[in-house]
Amino acid sequence: MSENFQVPNRAVAVTPSDTTEVFASAIYVGSGGNVSVITEGGDTVTFSNVPAGTTLVIRVTRIRATSTTATNIVRLW
Repeated sequence: MSENFQVPNRAVAVTPSDTTEVFASAIYVGSGGNVSVITEGGDTVTFSNVPAGTTLVIRVTRIRATSTTATNIVRLW
């Protein structure tokens, strides 16, 4: 793996939005459900049935309101 992964040192609660950009290197899901994101590479993907307490390690530019049913989401960067 040639990517240089750094552990996030910042965290803030986020409200999913189809228009607001938020940059994150990981996402903590407090209450389970689906999480729809746009990745740093420009892909739109929905993670289905993410259990509460899960941290998704993926770089994103947006956490979409459309198709996101999970709540208490925290972005880490």
